[in-house]
Amino acid sequence: MCDAAAQFIGVDVGTGSVRAALVSKQGRIQATAVRSTKTWNDRPDFYEQSTEDIWKAVIECVKTVTRNANPDAIKGIGFDATCSLACFDKDGRPLSVSPSGSNEQNVILWLDHRAVEEADEINRMNHQVLKYVGGKISPEMETPKLAWLKRNLKKQCWDKAGLFFDLPDFLTWRATECDSRSSCSLVCKWTYEMSEDGTEAWNASYFKQLGLEDLAENGWKKIGSVVLAPGSPVGNGLSVRAAAELGLNPGTPVGTSMIDAHAGGLGLIGCKAGCVDTKFHTRVAIFSLGLICGTSTCHMAVSNGPTFVPGVWGPYKNAMIPGMWLNEGGQSATGKLLDHVIDTHPATEGIKKKLEGKHIIQYLNNVLEDLAKQKQLKSVAFLTKDFHVYPDFHGNRSPIADPTLKGMICGLTLSDDEESLAILYLATVQALSYGTRHILETLQRSGYKDIKSTLICGGLSKNPIFTQSQADVCNLPVVCPEEEESVLLGAAILGACASGYFKDVKSAIEAMGGNGKVVVPNKDIVDFHNKKYKVFLKMYEHQMEYKKMMD
Repeated sequence: MCDAAAQFIGVDVGTGSVRAALVSKQGRIQATAVRSTKTWNDRPDFYEQSTEDIWKAVIECVKTVTRNANPDAIKGIGFDATCSLACFDKDGRPLSVSPSGSNEQNVILWLDHRAVEEADEINRMNHQVLKYVGGKISPEMETPKLAWLKRNLKKQCWDKAGLFFDLPDFLTWRATECDSRSSCSLVCKWTYEMSEDGTEAWNASYFKQLGLEDLAENGWKKIGSVVLAPGSPVGNGLSVRAAAELGLNPGTPVGTSMIDAHAGGLGLIGCKAGCVDTKFHTRVAIFSLGLICGTSTCHMAVSNGPTFVPGVWGPYKNAMIPGMWLNEGGQSATGKLLDHVIDTHPATEGIKKKLEGKHIIQYLNNVLEDLAKQKQLKSVAFLTKDFHVYPDFHGNRSPIADPTLKGMICGLTLSDDEESLAILYLATVQALSYGTRHILETLQRSGYKDIKSTLICGGLSKNPIFTQSQADVCNLPVVCPEEEESVLLGAAILGACASGYFKDVKSAIEAMGGNGKVVVPNKDIVDFHNKKYKVFLKMYEHQMEYKKMMD
């Protein structure tokens, strides 16, 4: 297909907002829009959303970015979203997943940890499906949440349920009225098996052992009887209803969806940057670790064959790039953690009164630079010599895979001024970088020995102290794309693939990947970070010792 004016739409449903972008065939973002979404947090560890609220925000965003566009030039639309659980009744209407009983609250958000006990039970079962989630399932995944719903809301929810979707699959269903599912969502979060022996199916024995065997009825229709690869066309494209709501042509191709982090990986991995060979091809894909940063951070590594890594999710076949296997590490709270340590500090309120248009992160970065100059330090990194943070405030996703872990801070004083806040913020940034190193070293021990660079996208990629810290701690160059919205770009690539504009996903990745800049490690502080990394590991050991003492 050849159309010089071809455009694609990418829609990203994140933890707190919906975003959309109008994207050219070269991967240039031409317009963006964002709308906030509502989250209910009625009790600790319970986080719920509304598909009606989310779809309303999708409509507003798409209409905004296409205000000046010709609908005939829009050749495809793609969706990504958080890996959250959406529930509908037998008539396709929102069905409550909340103890409140409100049908408006029909989504269990990914970060919801209500199903910790169910996850523990599944892990004690030690079923073979756990082989593909690093050996331990997380309460952030969907089968523990399904088990919780059946045990706790059986009459209210389970007995009335007609369809369960991962949120990305809800979006394509709502857009096309076709209830197919994405292999990305099902393989990564629902224990759908795509194994090295070629098996592609739901594992009936697993669901029976968990007490969820009724999901097998009608060919597993409630959770997915038709499974498509990301970027595959969904149904007949936009339905008449959805097209009218979005202001687009009926039949506009819709790409099979992805989880938001995976869409970020798709948009990131084709980025080309200077001295670091990142032009997309299989060899270079294996040489890179992708970090998709937002409320949480996902660490993506791909290989030609299955690689089993303790405490790291996967290997997932065809979850991001066709023909390749994905391993996914991650940190449950990164952007959210930085917001938390800043928003709860006594100095923050005073700083916000004098920001004058600056973001508080920029202000704190300036404070750190000034402090380093005053102390005649070669790098701001040295400011945390006697201050250490362990960052698992919301549990550890990988490689320890323990949702019960807590955060730790060592080095507190009575100071509550903006300098103390800046040091706390910097130590938290460094702690997140040590978490990346912990994941990276686990990957390397399991077979990923050739990782030569990291690729970073998302909000934290715009923070120079964060990207430099990642480069220094891991002693690897960091590539940041010039087109900062890699997740939106990845969603648009899905729409481009569905349209047939590109012959396959790999061609779209290379054509739309864009360029990036390289952040090189500062060799003068490698030894400093090596020491602090030892402290990081020791803090985890100490937490385990304290638990043992108290038990």
